[in-house]
Amino acid sequence: MSNSGGSRSMLHQQQQKPPTSAGDSTSSVANSSAPSSSSRKLAIKNLSLVGSSTIDYSSEWSKLKEAVDAVYQSTSVQYTLEDLLKAVETVCNHYLADTLYKDLQMVFDQFVQSNLHKFLTDSPDTVSYLRTLASFWDNYCCQILMIRCIFLFLDRQHVLFNPEMRSLWDLGLNTFSRRILDNREVQRRCIGGLLELIELERGGDAVDRQLLRTLLRMLFDLGQYRTVFEPEFLAATERLYRIEGQQRLAALEVADYLSHVETRLAEENDRLSHYLNQCSRTQLFAVLLQQLITAHLPVIIERGLRPLIVPTVRRDDLSRLYGLLARIEGGHSQLCDAFKSLIKQEGCSIVQNPSCDPEKDRAMVQHLLDFKDKVDEIQANCFDSNEKFQHAIVHSFEAACNCRPNKPAEYIAKYIDSKLKSGNKAASDEELERLLDKIMVLFRFVQGKDVFEAFYKKDLAKRLLIGRSASSDAEKSMLSKLKQECGAGYTNKLEGMFKDIELSHDINSAFRQHLAQQPQPPSIDMSVNVLTMGFWPTYQPGEVRLPPEMISLQELFRRFYLGKHTGRRLLFQHSLGCCNLKAQFSGGQRKELLVSEFQTLVLLLFNDSDSLTLIEIADRTGIEESELKRTLLSLCVQKQRVLIKNPSSKDVLPTDTFQYNAEFRHKLIKVKFNQLQLKETDKEQKLTEERVFADRQFQVDAAIVRIMKMRKTLEHNPLIAELLEQLKFPCKASDLKKRIESLIDRDYIRRDSDKQNLYHYVA
Repeated sequence: MSNSGGSRSMLHQQQQKPPTSAGDSTSSVANSSAPSSSSRKLAIKNLSLVGSSTIDYSSEWSKLKEAVDAVYQSTSVQYTLEDLLKAVETVCNHYLADTLYKDLQMVFDQFVQSNLHKFLTDSPDTVSYLRTLASFWDNYCCQILMIRCIFLFLDRQHVLFNPEMRSLWDLGLNTFSRRILDNREVQRRCIGGLLELIELERGGDAVDRQLLRTLLRMLFDLGQYRTVFEPEFLAATERLYRIEGQQRLAALEVADYLSHVETRLAEENDRLSHYLNQCSRTQLFAVLLQQLITAHLPVIIERGLRPLIVPTVRRDDLSRLYGLLARIEGGHSQLCDAFKSLIKQEGCSIVQNPSCDPEKDRAMVQHLLDFKDKVDEIQANCFDSNEKFQHAIVHSFEAACNCRPNKPAEYIAKYIDSKLKSGNKAASDEELERLLDKIMVLFRFVQGKDVFEAFYKKDLAKRLLIGRSASSDAEKSMLSKLKQECGAGYTNKLEGMFKDIELSHDINSAFRQHLAQQPQPPSIDMSVNVLTMGFWPTYQPGEVRLPPEMISLQELFRRFYLGKHTGRRLLFQHSLGCCNLKAQFSGGQRKELLVSEFQTLVLLLFNDSDSLTLIEIADRTGIEESELKRTLLSLCVQKQRVLIKNPSSKDVLPTDTFQYNAEFRHKLIKVKFNQLQLKETDKEQKLTEERVFADRQFQVDAAIVRIMKMRKTLEHNPLIAELLEQLKFPCKASDLKKRIESLIDRDYIRRDSDKQNLYHYVA
C-alpha cells in the first residue's frame, strides 16, 4: 500500500544461508515440522517505482490545469475524474507535491485577479453590486470544492502533514480575500452596501435577507466580519439609535417609548437569527441598551414610573420597564430607589392631613391597606418577586407610617374597632382574618405602639362591656397576633379584660340564684361586670341620681359580692352601663328601647312630666352638662325622635325644653339608641392621649435612671443617643432634656460642678 512519502514497499521471499553459529543475530522462521539445512526468511524492502524513475510533470500538470480551467469556465474535459485523481497521485508519489501546490496556488491567484475588474466598475445600484459579489462568491466556493475533489490526494496526503501549508479550501478563501476583499474600493462598496441595506430594513423597508446572509457569511469565513464589518456596523448602529432615542423619548410617553424599545430589541434579535453572526449579539445589544435606555435612564424613571402606578397600575408596562432595566448594569438599583421614593411620597400623602379633614383621617388606614396591596401586587407580578423591591416597600411604608407621629397608630386601632364591632356583616370570618393579617403588617411599621395599645384597649372595653363585639373568636385571634408580635407583656392587660368578662358571667349567675332565694325577688334583672381596675381604661368617676329601684339592686349586689370577696372595694361606673326599657306609645304601640344608662335616667323622668328644661333634667339626673347635652341630642335625632326638642337646633341651651313624643313610630320592636356609647368624644380622645404621654414620661424617667445607674457617669449627648436607641416610641431631644432636668430636680442624678454636660448618678 502507498505511504505518505510516495514510495512503495512489498514482501519479498529470499533464499538465505543457514546461520553459521548459534549466536547469529539474523532472525529466521524455521519449519518446525521438518528440519532442513536451509530456512526461508521474510524481509521488507522498498519497492522500486513502477516503470521509469521519472515522469513528465509538464504533461501531467497540463492535464490537471485543463481540468481546473474547465471548472472555472464550467466546461467539460476529455479526462475522467479517475484519470485526474491518478495524475495527482502520480505527481505526489514522485515528490513533486510542492511544485503542484505552488502551481495550483498560482492558478487561483490568476483566476481571482482576472475577475477583480467586475467589482471595480460602476454598478447601477448597491443591491446589484452586492448581488454580483454574492453570486461570484457562491460560484467561487463551489469551484474551490470541485477543485479540491480533483486534488484530494494532495490535500489529504501532502498538505495535511505540512502545518505551514494551507488546505486547498483555506487557500482558495485566502486568495479571494487578498485579491478582492482586501481591495479598498471593493471593501468600501461591500461594507457600505451591507450597512445601507441594514439601515433600510431598520427604517421599515423590505430587503433581500438572503443576500445579506450570504455576504455576511462570506465576511465571517474570510475573517473580515469581526475586524472590518462589525466595528463599522456597531458605529452605524450607535449613531442611528442615539438620534432615534432622543427623538422618540421627546415625542412619546414613556410607556410607548418602552414599547418601541422592546420592538427594536426584538427586531435586532430577528436580524441576528437571519443574517447577522451570533458573535455580534453581546455588543449589538449593549449598543442598543446604552443608547435607548442607559443614556435616558433618569428621564425614563422620573417621567415614567409614577404614571405606571398612580392612579392605576399598568402591569404590562411595569413588567416591560423591569425587564428592560434588568438588562443594564445598575438598572434595577435605580428603579428600586425611585420605587421606594414614590411609595414614601404616596404613603406620606395618605398619612399627613394638613387640612385637618376628619374624613381623610378616618379613611387613612383603608387607603394605606389598598396602597400596600397595590405595591405588593406590583412587586410580585411586575417585579418578579424581587427581594430588593420587597425591602424597599418595607422601609418606605415604615417611613410613611411614622411621618406623622402617633396618628397612624391611633387610627389603626380605630379601624380594627370598626371591623370587630357587631353589625359589620360585609366580611366573612375568613375575610376578616385576612384583613387582620394585613392590618398587623401596618402595625409593625408604626413606632407609637403604646398609642395603639391605649386606643385599642379603650375600644375593646366598649365592645366587651356593651356587648357589641362581632366575634369572640376574632377578638381572641387579634389578641393572639398582638401577643406574637409584641410579646406577652404587651397583651397582659388585654387578656385580663377577657378574664374579667368571663368571671363576671359566673358572678352574675350566682347573683341571680341569690336573688331567687329572696322573699321578694326584684322585678328588674341586673347584670354587673366586675372589672379589675389595673386592666381596664381609667374612667372619670361621676355620681348620678339613680331611681330607688336601681339603688336597691346595687346595694343588694354590693352586699352579695363583698360577702364572698373580703378586702375589696366596688366603685360603680355608669358611663358604659346600658338598659332595656319597655315603653308604650299612643295607639298602644309597645317598643323595647335599647339605651345607655344616662339615656335611661333621662327617659324615666318623662313618666312623671311631659316637658322638662335642660336645667331641670340636669338637676334631677346629676349627669355632667356636656354628657347630658350629648345624651339629649341622641334622643332627638330625626329618625328616632323619642323626645322633641324646642327649639329644634343642633345646639342645646339651658332654656331649651324637651317633650315626650307620644307619636313615636318605628318599624322594629327593638329600637337601638345606645350607639352613642360606642362613639368617641373629643374629651375621651384627649384623655387617652394625655394618659399615653404621661406613661411615656414614666418610661423615659425609668430609662434615664437605668442607664445612669449602670454607667454612673455619662455626658449629655451619649445619654440622649442611648435613650433614643432604647425607647420604643419617637421622642424629641428637647423632651428628653426636660426629663433629665426633672430627675436632677428630684435628686436622681446631678450635674457635674465643672462640666455642665456631664451627669452623675445619685445613689
